Amino acid sequence: MERTYAADVRSAEQIKVCGFVENIRNKSKMAFIVLKDITSKVQITVEKGENEALDNAVNQLTLDSVITVVGKAVESEYVKLGGVEIYPREIIIHSIAAPLPIDREARKGHERSSIDQRIDYRWVDLRTEANQLLFKVQTVLVGAMREFLLERRFMEIHTPKLIGAASESGADVFEVKYFDRKAYLAQSPQFYKQMAMASGFERIFEVGPVFRAEKSFTSKHTTEFSGFDLEFSFIESFRDVMALQQELLTFALSKVKAAYGEDIERVFGMPLTVPTTPFPVVKLRDLYDALEKEFGYVAPEEEKGDLTTEAERLSYDWVKKHYNHEFLFVTDYSAEKRAFYHMRDENGVPQGYDLIWRGVEITTGAQREHRYEVLKAQAQERGLEEDVKFYLEFFKYGCPPHGGFGLGIDRLTMLLLGLTIKDAMFLFRSPSRLTP
Repeated sequence: MERTYAADVRSAEQIKVCGFVENIRNKSKMAFIVLKDITSKVQITVEKGENEALDNAVNQLTLDSVITVVGKAVESEYVKLGGVEIYPREIIIHSIAAPLPIDREARKGHERSSIDQRIDYRWVDLRTEANQLLFKVQTVLVGAMREFLLERRFMEIHTPKLIGAASESGADVFEVKYFDRKAYLAQSPQFYKQMAMASGFERIFEVGPVFRAEKSFTSKHTTEFSGFDLEFSFIESFRDVMALQQELLTFALSKVKAAYGEDIERVFGMPLTVPTTPFPVVKLRDLYDALEKEFGYVAPEEEKGDLTTEAERLSYDWVKKHYNHEFLFVTDYSAEKRAFYHMRDENGVPQGYDLIWRGVEITTGAQREHRYEVLKAQAQERGLEEDVKFYLEFFKYGCPPHGGFGLGIDRLTMLLLGLTIKDAMFLFRSPSRLTP
């Protein structure tokens, strides 16, 4: 018999459902089981004393045991779970669960286990409605971004994650033994995205793992995450990149809101606002002046070429106050704080930006330097010419003007749902965590 998902259960003489036992009340004459699958929950009602095999099965069940139930579905106004209950003819037990090692939710007399305890048993923690909604939301988010780009003639590529030189600098990379020499885990697909531009691919994107050997212990940093990167050719300036990104995010968030907006607000308490375009834009120096004038925040002089964490946080208050918006493009960073491959204007200002959402940076984007001699000189400035020699070769034989950006899928999910990065990932990685 074909399986029916809990969300699709309606009255029927013969029905089969499968899932986890979320709750059980086993009384002397009746037993009530709440069965949960990936779609919803359904009540199983057992009249005791009529079928010995059913009674024996019910008496064995524990919370989170895995079962299949075959029976009759009956509509009832007294049943809160969808107004339908199933009277089983057969309960097949696939797995009896041991007592759960964590408290996934706060309950009477028990506090919720800490996030680190829950990650120790992440496969058990992930069974909750909130965690499963998280990954449903993420699926729609990533799928919508793919849809947006495929409709605009982008191709999806898959670049290597074992590379012979650091992607962005010599720091914060994981070094691995590669036969008789050293290799590194890619910090980003940056070099190979640009190789695709030199290959004439014109418009590409990639979804894949990114590795950062940063000893950071914050609510937004992780040593491995899933990146969504894109690059496209024949742009006129970095503002073309900004325009594409704001359209991409607006499209994707509208899809998420249509699919799960009500659930997100109910479960996470986070209203989802689809942003209007264009996103506000401010120069870095002007933002610092405004934050000092309006919030009394003065960044250390040596840090004003970049955006400090505190300035990021305050920028959310500023953009809400002046634009009633959650997103903010910040431009005109100092060349010392940007990657060597960013194009610079005649005044040496990098032609790129950061995108801040709800006070957290989610993207660094830019027009890239595609002229071989200029790019080579900018690599020499940083002492990187030999390290990136293979990369510089991409630009010797013709390359169109191009630009792009990268997004961290996990960080986007974190901000969308109001979580920490540990909560927002399938499995979190940090300098102190490599399991499960």
